[in-house]
Amino acid sequence: MNNSWRADPLVWGHGPTVLEVFLEPTCPFSVKAFGKLDGLLDQVGEDRLTVKLRLQSQPWHMYSGVIVRCILAASTLATGKAAAKSVMAAVAAHRVEFEFDRHCGGPNLETTPNGIIRRIERYSGLELAAAFAIPDLDREIKWHCKYARQNGIHVSPTFMIDGLVRVDMSSGDSIADWASRLPA
Repeated sequence: MNNSWRADPLVWGHGPTVLEVFLEPTCPFSVKAFGKLDGLLDQVGEDRLTVKLRLQSQPWHMYSGVIVRCILAASTLATGKAAAKSVMAAVAAHRVEFEFDRHCGGPNLETTPNGIIRRIERYSGLELAAAFAIPDLDREIKWHCKYARQNGIHVSPTFMIDGLVRVDMSSGDSIADWASRLPA
């Protein structure tokens, strides 16, 4: 087994308060939350807050597994988490093109996983196919899945502050609301 690759952790900031955000890349609520994370870090300060993205693949988002693998594959590239963030942003910007109508129909029924990879490559400007094919990349995917399960995470987005799930936080909250929930 070739273990010469490394997935860059999806972590931004370096502060003592840790916000973990469990996101499914094509979930409209996760996309909304993802779009606020940079603003939250800017407002609170990278020296006060660490944001950790956790990928919460959900089977009703039919290509969730393929897209999560693309994000983690991107994290193995030279630019690491920046590449992963670019993939997430590309998927977010074109979210409906990665979804099914009512989770069971529409044009994506004719799309293959390779078609999804090529679409993400086109939108992100990154070459992902080789990294996607890393045979043991699934260890990263499994880690995200196991971590979410052990913490009782079922929906996206879910927020944890310093290891505690915060059911009072949602994607509809303002950045100021999120900041107010963080310890002083």
